[in-house]
Amino acid sequence: MTLRTETTTSPTTPAARAVSPTSPASATSVTGSASARGGVSYSGLLERVRYEGAYPTRERAEESVRSVLAALGRQLVGDERVDLAARLPVEAALVLTAQVPATAPLTGWEFVKDLARRTGGSPATTRWDVGAVLAPVARLAGPELVDRIIGQLPSGYALLFGRAELAPRRRAARPANPFADRGAA
Repeated sequence: MTLRTETTTSPTTPAARAVSPTSPASATSVTGSASARGGVSYSGLLERVRYEGAYPTRERAEESVRSVLAALGRQLVGDERVDLAARLPVEAALVLTAQVPATAPLTGWEFVKDLARRTGGSPATTRWDVGAVLAPVARLAGPELVDRIIGQLPSGYALLFGRAELAPRRRAARPANPFADRGAA
């Protein structure tokens, strides 16, 4: 696991905050300082999303943030999930990490369609919402972590994070039967 070096006034390390943003040892450092969590407060994130999405109200921006981060939380696992949560404001990190990861990740387009179905929006509006939320999230995460997140997920997520996906990625083929190479017992 690679952690980004941060300068804070708190004795808490990024690793400690990544493990549990609500643990007693880290609660004061993450809720008391915006710089401890990627340099932006939850209110600041909402304002960025409101601007990106051209939403008329802060409440509409917050609705998008909550639905998109919850959906992303169902797709991410492992270090990428922990590292992203560590770089988000506490409220956003809690939405992301409250979700149980899906057993099979969705492609980018399936992600948008699933979110549209869950929220009752059209795929076009939902795609707009996803872009409006993931653009500021990508800035908070930084290019290295976004590369890792996109590398973990199936095709189609690069565009959702505001990046070009010029060639389809090839995943290592999994054997249909994981015991096929062990021989008959």
